[in-house]
Amino acid sequence: MSNELIQELYEFRMLYNAIAFNELHKHKEIEVYKSKRHNNGELCFDGEWFIVVAILPTGQITNHYHIDNWDLFKIPSKAKMEHKFDEHTPQDVIQRIKDYLILSTNS
Repeated sequence: MSNELIQELYEFRMLYNAIAFNELHKHKEIEVYKSKRHNNGELCFDGEWFIVVAILPTGQITNHYHIDNWDLFKIPSKAKMEHKFDEHTPQDVIQRIKDYLILSTNS
């Protein structure tokens, strides 16, 4: 896969994630926020990145994005990640989102 295609896919994911987090925040049902610092107070990757966090009923989900994209996420900003990282893997996040989608369509 070319670097150009990888960058395009990353940008699509980031933009879809921004839409989703912004909408979750508007409806106030799910806690979402962004921070430039991890839970231990350290800057995310030397301050070049930030973390977005959602606490779904199915579990914590997080992603890191380059600081240039900070303003795309219209969600509260916190001094540091308030929740301890629960060691979730990308596969855990995929399953938590799928479970949340099933849960929300059945309510």
